[in-house]
Amino acid sequence: MVFSLKDGVWPTMLTLFSEDNQIDYTAMERLIEWYRSNGVAGLFAVCQSSEMFYLSLEERVELARFVKQKAGSEMQVIASGHISNSIEDQILEIKQIADTGIDAFVLLSNRLAAADEFEEIVMKNVKIILNEIPSVNFGIYECPYPYKRLLSPDLLKWLAETGRFFFLKDTSCDLHSIKKRLHAVSGTNLKIFNANSATLLESCTLGVSGFSGVMANFHPNIYTWLINNWQDCPEAALKVQAFLGMAAMYELQQYPVNAKYYLQLEGVNDSLSCRSKNQLEFKDLQKIELEQLRIMTHKFSEIIKSEALII
Repeated sequence: MVFSLKDGVWPTMLTLFSEDNQIDYTAMERLIEWYRSNGVAGLFAVCQSSEMFYLSLEERVELARFVKQKAGSEMQVIASGHISNSIEDQILEIKQIADTGIDAFVLLSNRLAAADEFEEIVMKNVKIILNEIPSVNFGIYECPYPYKRLLSPDLLKWLAETGRFFFLKDTSCDLHSIKKRLHAVSGTNLKIFNANSATLLESCTLGVSGFSGVMANFHPNIYTWLINNWQDCPEAALKVQAFLGMAAMYELQQYPVNAKYYLQLEGVNDSLSCRSKNQLEFKDLQKIELEQLRIMTHKFSEIIKSEALII
């Protein structure tokens, strides 16, 4: 049986911390169940939203293991976490995280070559990784930190044709680019997931397999509805897309603190603690805005469930 990742919504998982800034595994279990109740296809753990650059290797490994264990067979789990500069150190990180049983390890495109290096270096380092780690499924993520490396269609085609890559989190935010990439991987097992909310519906018409972005930490059920129903309910899908595109402006707040506040409103976590941002800089006005977003999200969810999307 050929391995495949499910189509649908893949949230970029948060890491929830206690007040003393340690990973709160009780809250993490509630978060996993919240994702499950909102119908996601799988979980992208140990990513930038997880504050992976601020986690020790031991924490990255244990977090991946915990998420995979608690997700069970219902939700697939992919994870990243190779944050070192040298390929040798990255291989050690990849091996330890992959050994937790995750379904695929997601390589960061910006860890495979320096910002001033050409794609030939990316290919060289990918070959090293594939040779050193022969039994692991891979994905790739165009992480914006510490710099964003977008993949050319030719490089993406090469990755897909290795037969080892099954996932791309596309952060191009460009439909023309997405169309070229879809053409490049046509006929392979590599699936493209759009990280951009505003272009999601149109990218679905082009052939992307789903959504993997930060806003799935606020209303994953609405993204799930759009992915599952855009073909059968085109007029309603346009309205849902308009809501998601507008709501995505909340990304401009102090993320991921704002997502943790939203989840606090949902009863998932108790603390806004972050390692990548100062939660004390999260303003009262921003909290009010998120409280209003939550009201609109729940109203939209009720409308979707009633199958009476008239706005």
